[in-house]
Amino acid sequence: MSGMLILRLILGGAIGYAVIAFLAWLLQERLAFPGWRAAVPDPVGLGLPGERITLTLADGTSLIGWYLSPLVPAASFPGLLWFYGNGENLGTIWPIIRDFRPPLAAVLVVDYPGYGASGGRTTEAGVHAAGAAAYQALTARPGVDPARLYVYGRSLGTVIATQVAATQRTAGLILESPFTSARDMARRHYAFFPSRLLRLRLDNLATIRRVHCPVLVFHGTADGLVPPEMGRRVAAAAPGPVELVLIEGAGHNDTYALGGTPYKRKLAEFVA
Repeated sequence: MSGMLILRLILGGAIGYAVIAFLAWLLQERLAFPGWRAAVPDPVGLGLPGERITLTLADGTSLIGWYLSPLVPAASFPGLLWFYGNGENLGTIWPIIRDFRPPLAAVLVVDYPGYGASGGRTTEAGVHAAGAAAYQALTARPGVDPARLYVYGRSLGTVIATQVAATQRTAGLILESPFTSARDMARRHYAFFPSRLLRLRLDNLATIRRVHCPVLVFHGTADGLVPPEMGRRVAAAAPGPVELVLIEGAGHNDTYALGGTPYKRKLAEFVA
């Protein structure tokens, strides 16, 4: 092989790597927030006590979601905010919410900007704006006790849930499969790219240090996407009371199926 050919191969490889690295820098929000679209069904048509809601962000973006009343009527009751993972939306996960919601609590869930039936484009700032708007909407609901407001987040949703718990009055925080930060995830899954290309923070480890309410963490022991060690680190960083529940044999997307009734019971007890 001639020296010129070797040089061309090296230059070609360097240019190819530079192009891929540039695309990773440019498209990282699309990779982190795929923004799956789906219609949001009417909960009444599914036999659920509640209604479709619309929230409007400061920039005019409309968010579509659900408000579900408690299954057990009461004059005053807890409220639960539900923030799902990056590959989900309300149109696909509503059966999970139906089956796992604590019966004594009202539930509010909205599709993030660019997700489900919501408008706009998904950004890190946008999902946090959605979290703040959801909190305000739930606390404004008649009957919801502001002293008993809980926040639940799964995977990407743990970032939003932790931020809400760090900045708003919250009775408890539930995290399912939390990762430590976007930087740690990039090191794990995209180690061939320089870390300085990363613009996203998504930093649970830093944010949870400002959360002083009780924290409940679920994590699958066989999670290959977000390893359980990350869940342990997030739990260990919480300054308040914390409980870590490991779901034996569960990966990233079958925690509900394998967690089953014990998962549902633990969630209901924590919120109640």
